[in-house]
Amino acid sequence: MATAAGSAVRFKSNYAVSRKIEPFYKGGRVQVSRDGKFMFCPCGTKLNVIDVETGALLHSLEQDDQEDITSFVLSPDDEILVTGSRALLLKQWNWRENKCVRTWKSVHIAPVAAMVFDSTSTLLATGGCDSTIKIWDMIKQYCTHNLKGSSGVVHLVEFHPDISRLQLFSSSMDYKIRIWDLNSSKCVAVLDGHFSAVTSLAFTADGNTFISSGRDKICMVWNLKTRESKRTVPIYESVEAAILLPEQGDFSRLGVKKQGLHFLTAGSKGVLKIWEVATAACVYTQPVPFEPVESEEEASEHSLTHCMLVPERNEIVTVSVEHNIVLYDAQTLQLRKQLVGYNDEVLDVKFLGPGDSHIVVATNSPQLKVFELSTSHCQILYGHSETILALDVFRKGLMFVSCAKDKSIRVWRMNKDGRVVCVAQGLGHAHGVGAVSCSRLKESFIVTSSQDCTIKVWNIPESLTSKAKTALISSPETLHAQVTERGHDKDINSVAVSPNDKLIATGSQDRLAKLWSCSDCSLLGVFTGHKRGIWCVQFSPVDQILATSSADGTLKLWGLQDFSCLKTFEGHDASVLKIIFVSRGTQLLSGGSDGLLKLWTIKTNECVKTLDGHEDKIWGLHSNKQDDMVVTASSDSSITLWKDVTEIEQEEAQAKREEQIMKEQELSNLLHEKRYLKALGLAISLDRPHTVLMVVKAILKESDGRKRLEENIARLRKDQKEAVLTFLVTWNTNSRNCHEAQAVIETLLKHEAPDNLLQYSGIKSAVESLLPYTERHFQRLSRLLQASMFIDFMWQNMKLSDVSHQEDVIL
Repeated sequence: MATAAGSAVRFKSNYAVSRKIEPFYKGGRVQVSRDGKFMFCPCGTKLNVIDVETGALLHSLEQDDQEDITSFVLSPDDEILVTGSRALLLKQWNWRENKCVRTWKSVHIAPVAAMVFDSTSTLLATGGCDSTIKIWDMIKQYCTHNLKGSSGVVHLVEFHPDISRLQLFSSSMDYKIRIWDLNSSKCVAVLDGHFSAVTSLAFTADGNTFISSGRDKICMVWNLKTRESKRTVPIYESVEAAILLPEQGDFSRLGVKKQGLHFLTAGSKGVLKIWEVATAACVYTQPVPFEPVESEEEASEHSLTHCMLVPERNEIVTVSVEHNIVLYDAQTLQLRKQLVGYNDEVLDVKFLGPGDSHIVVATNSPQLKVFELSTSHCQILYGHSETILALDVFRKGLMFVSCAKDKSIRVWRMNKDGRVVCVAQGLGHAHGVGAVSCSRLKESFIVTSSQDCTIKVWNIPESLTSKAKTALISSPETLHAQVTERGHDKDINSVAVSPNDKLIATGSQDRLAKLWSCSDCSLLGVFTGHKRGIWCVQFSPVDQILATSSADGTLKLWGLQDFSCLKTFEGHDASVLKIIFVSRGTQLLSGGSDGLLKLWTIKTNECVKTLDGHEDKIWGLHSNKQDDMVVTASSDSSITLWKDVTEIEQEEAQAKREEQIMKEQELSNLLHEKRYLKALGLAISLDRPHTVLMVVKAILKESDGRKRLEENIARLRKDQKEAVLTFLVTWNTNSRNCHEAQAVIETLLKHEAPDNLLQYSGIKSAVESLLPYTERHFQRLSRLLQASMFIDFMWQNMKLSDVSHQEDVIL
């Protein structure tokens, strides 16, 4: 098999993780550093620091107590980061070096719900679930105020921007806004106007006016001089954040035509809106890619939970309930970047783009996610109404197909600028569409299979493949199935199209794989042999072979001529969910429900490598066009990119071999030149006990060997002596080498003080190993000495008797 690939094929031996796209945000408040370069996202027990430009995870600040982080805050000067956990502890971090600088008790009797620094970064206010507010002096490190009087959880605390006023604003579960005078530690005003939780406060530049937003669908404008409400602005949705637009900026493209206060709101409908305070009118509504909805129940999946202005980047950052973090241009609200904090269960993944620059991901949701690998920017594609189950990409990498539980398929195209649009959709299956495969030679047809046990072939009209006409498409075309065939008695899990577009293979829960003619869906043959349901089918790119993987833990190769089983690969201990051919059809990669990835060589039936990169089922597995990268997707919410490191490892091994040969030659030269000290050092660095022994033997062969051995051993470094001690334990087990071992031991005992020897690593185990063998050698030498003395005695006696006999003869 695989002769067509030729002798030039290089077998792969290993893959290494080059990158992981993992959950980095699971809800809560997000903060961006003042310089706009770093983003801080809570994720359970960790606080992740993200590079905003690349989307890469720089490091994670993790609680020692393994308790979830309930709140955190970064100081305005970007220097101090404080986290609070359920363990009722506050931690101060040097976040750039990932070090916890200080830990202290929060003094709250319940977790801290909110934190804020003042504008000078010296005072920290913490609002607790115990209805109290504590204020901490971060320089002198003590609690300065304990403010009581709130009702329920204090979920919002904010210092007045003018620190000379020494005022703190707070809100709790009674929906009132309290103003605290820090000079007297008393509540000096209670602002009553909201009928639901107050979510944010925004102060004007002069500090005399502020805006409060609430989940009661209103924003209120307050006069701080009179401490009364100036205006109530109805927003018609639960508001999670309100931001005052800077007066000096140009916001004319957002409907700001007049001077005066304008503010931006983010809330339950998932749309950013600009409001004019003077008229209480909405002057701009952001256009969104999804269908705008009226009721909040329908909008819940798009609703925004947080919003902030980042002046340094001139961007507005929003956080959605789906954990998507979006960066918009502050002047135009044009989307600049989108990061996905949490992917849920990942069901499929494919490389996308002409140079495999993107990946398209199907998660446990109706939206597709297209990641640009270089920047982590994510496009979210709306269209399906239920969970997307599978994907496939056409050969050129610009068009791809998705299928979903909503019984539909959709065809998508990536434009030159990297934007992806839906160009066609098809309906026809009676149940969810679980598998899809594209034609291989041209973008001419799609094959789908469903839980309704049927397979359908959908032709793609030329208007979709023509670049000139594609640009004119305003709404998706409708596709119609050309052929429908009932294929199996149970769910069809996988479908594949042959490299020449003439054959279709299907794999089903009924334990059968079937081969069909592409033109009319006529059945050509059945592959029987698996003991449980088949999860995946794949055609070989070079031979007339079909590969199948099953819940019985095996992979099988089948001949397309006689439908016989050619090979069976056993090694997985769980269901094999995905397989692909690599190395021009000479090797297989398989992914199992135990999270393991296995590399197989077809010729030898051997599992070359097992890669452990996931903690749960591997649902997605795809190789790029260059065949040097693989992407896997799993139920553990992570996507892993693997790089083929076979050549790198071979080059490293070759370099090591060459270095070894050079060192061995150098060692030989040193021995020849009788430069024993260097020879010993080199042999120890090579970690070769036998070579070190040869050097010791060479030294002892010299006329003054003992003396020279002592000199050389004494001049070794401590770590080298420790290595020699380890080696001589092994030498001492063999009677042939025990003399050299004992000579080195004698030298060490002579020249090293007992206290120094006790400092050697592994000295205890070395002595324990040396004692029994040394006693055995001593006993053997004692017996040998006794025997030699007996022989000497016999020899002396024989000589005497022999002499007297000769004398008698002479006489």
